Amino acid sequence: MTRRRRSPSLPCAVRVQAAGFALGHRRDGSVRRLFFSLLDIHVRAKRRRPDAAGVRSVDVTIDASRGLWARVFSPSPTKGEALPVVVFFHGGGFVLFSAASFYYDRLCRRICRELRAVVVSVNYRLAPAHRFPAAYDDGLAALRYLDANGLPEAAAVDLSSCFLAGDSAGGNMVHHVAQRWAASASPSSTLRLAGAVLIQPFFGGEERTEEELELDKAALTLSLARTDYYWREFLPEGATRDHPAAHVCGGGGGEHDVEVAEAFPAAMVAIGGFDLLKGWQARYVEALRGKGKAVRVVEYPGAIHGFCLFPELADSGELVEEMKLFVQEHRTKRVQ
Repeated sequence: MTRRRRSPSLPCAVRVQAAGFALGHRRDGSVRRLFFSLLDIHVRAKRRRPDAAGVRSVDVTIDASRGLWARVFSPSPTKGEALPVVVFFHGGGFVLFSAASFYYDRLCRRICRELRAVVVSVNYRLAPAHRFPAAYDDGLAALRYLDANGLPEAAAVDLSSCFLAGDSAGGNMVHHVAQRWAASASPSSTLRLAGAVLIQPFFGGEERTEEELELDKAALTLSLARTDYYWREFLPEGATRDHPAAHVCGGGGGEHDVEVAEAFPAAMVAIGGFDLLKGWQARYVEALRGKGKAVRVVEYPGAIHGFCLFPELADSGELVEEMKLFVQEHRTKRVQ
């Protein structure tokens, strides 16, 4: 028998939205595509008319041959200011959502506004049409595009202060894309990774952690059935959840076998108390530290998986503030 926690306390508006997300999935975790398409509202970029906070956005083609593009958010410019860059990967289990999804457009605008950073939200290819390693290939392609072309559509940027950020599956991408870039980037590259922000990253394995068993269905936004479905759709045919894409570090007990290059940047990991993935996230933190990497952990005891998408939640605002502090700290180290 496993001990069950009480349900998280959520505002009515958030509970209704989370319930809608739950209804977009069948009991086996698979997605009701037609129903979900009604929930996943897409919004257009605001190139000519900035929002009330002065944030403009424009969609930029990265690789037309594979349909790869990004939505670039820029704050109101200040003369002589070179802004840091945040390359953002959205969540959705590698299966759902888009850089144009309302929730992620809104979140990236908020990050842009509060951090005074140019945010590049990558619209990577989704599974099952595009399985592993398509998403990671697209993330790396976005960095190479920035390194080669910069961002002529945005305010002046400082590519030596480039940060990766993402939630859930996007957090998983942050690790793998940062590792690929750190292991392969040329010394002459203009783009340098200054930090990695992993928001409730989507990791896993064949083992069921205590947290997975305890928190399955504790919050409406995620369940074991859904995580299993996402991995089945994304991983290569026949692969188990012990594939390196999911099982990025050892099974605990002092093992530190996470693969990180010497140039892997400082990391910030956000963990929610009602997130069934938090056991895997804690192991990741310890594995990085075991490799001598700097890791800042921010914990939100009452947070559900995906809390960053709901501005109604105070934890969402606190997370953006923590991101701002992290970027300020590590950007200064790069510039000086």
